[in-house]
Amino acid sequence: QVQLVESGGGLVQAGDSLRLSCAASGRTFSAMGWFRRALGKERMFVAGILWGTSTTYYVDSVTSRFTISKDNAKNTVYLQMNSLKPEDTAVYYCAAATSGTKYDYWGQGTQVTVSS
Repeated sequence: QVQLVESGGGLVQAGDSLRLSCAASGRTFSAMGWFRRALGKERMFVAGILWGTSTTYYVDSVTSRFTISKDNAKNTVYLQMNSLKPEDTAVYYCAAATSGTKYDYWGQGTQVTVSS
């Protein structure tokens, strides 16, 4: 049974940092990533990492502020978020792909709230 368990969300002030974690179990994946959904908006891609090559990719709005990384031994992916802005407020979802970057498993989501 595949499980993605997220942690690390919370309430912070603008300019602060947070680190999200996502522990995966049940199988191996080709890629893992983070998405977010702000209130009243559609879910959008934030960052991803290819498991085999560790290649990373980001949406433009978070490049240079967010860093995705992984720990192979723990089968865990992280999202380090620095210089947070109020517009980063959203529910953040961990996702995993079984083929390429077609994400087909999802975590339960963790709330990140950035106050101004």
